Amino acid sequence: MFIDNDGVALHVADDGQHDAPVVLVLHGITSCTTTWDWLVPHLVDTHRILRLDFRGHGQSGRAPGTYHFPSYLSDAIAVCEQLAGGPAFVLGHSLGGGTAAALAQQRPDLVRGLLLEDPALASRDQLQGEHDGNTLLGAFQLIRQGVPRLQQSGMSVEQLTGIVAAGPRPAGGTLGDTMYPDAIRAMAVAMLQLDATVLDPVLDGSMITSFNPAATIPVPATVLAADAASPDAVVRVIDIERLAQYSPHVEVRMLAGAGHLIHDSLAHRNTLRDALLALLAVTNG
Repeated sequence: MFIDNDGVALHVADDGQHDAPVVLVLHGITSCTTTWDWLVPHLVDTHRILRLDFRGHGQSGRAPGTYHFPSYLSDAIAVCEQLAGGPAFVLGHSLGGGTAAALAQQRPDLVRGLLLEDPALASRDQLQGEHDGNTLLGAFQLIRQGVPRLQQSGMSVEQLTGIVAAGPRPAGGTLGDTMYPDAIRAMAVAMLQLDATVLDPVLDGSMITSFNPAATIPVPATVLAADAASPDAVVRVIDIERLAQYSPHVEVRMLAGAGHLIHDSLAHRNTLRDALLALLAVTNG
């Protein structure tokens, strides 16, 4: 389905029981709702699952110049207000994790609880330079340059899936060695639908943030962080220290050996699934 957020058409995949507790699922930058297809069967009998394509991603409308956290936050609020019918449990990865944390801070009436997968929690003054050397930035540069050409080439999802599977991992080997096939295909789908300019504020350091790292997250929450030694980890030591200081009730679990794409990983997807089901059992109780 599609909803309107101040003139931007937002695509929302709506599955499950409409009178059941709501789980809002938010993807990372350059991704789309397809990355969560695998999760739906685990929740569909007991929950209503709302998966949002942020503006500029997936099937949602393009809105150049608005690809910043406040606008992504407004997209999440629009879904909650127009569809959820009450507080939702929110699962967010990376960009989606930072958005979910800000949503809980600014609109706690809309949030029952959080599971944040290697979320982007940096404040604006920390974004510039702090991730120098993080391999995600190099990957983003390649995506920014390559996606427009891929989309113009007429390449199929299947062809691009094969190319992505053969792509190198930050820690060595290929993506196909360590990621679920559905995750590889979801990446291909997302790239063929992406407005590549969503990456410009990240790459030029102009990204505007919404999460306040010096304020509490006022709802039950768990953070699943990538291994600090992983070259693409987003959660940093300072993020964990600030969570401990300002949100001591938030559980932070650093997953040994995990990279940024926890839910795509053959080794760690089930850890995220189990953590989500456990949190839902508590927050719905």
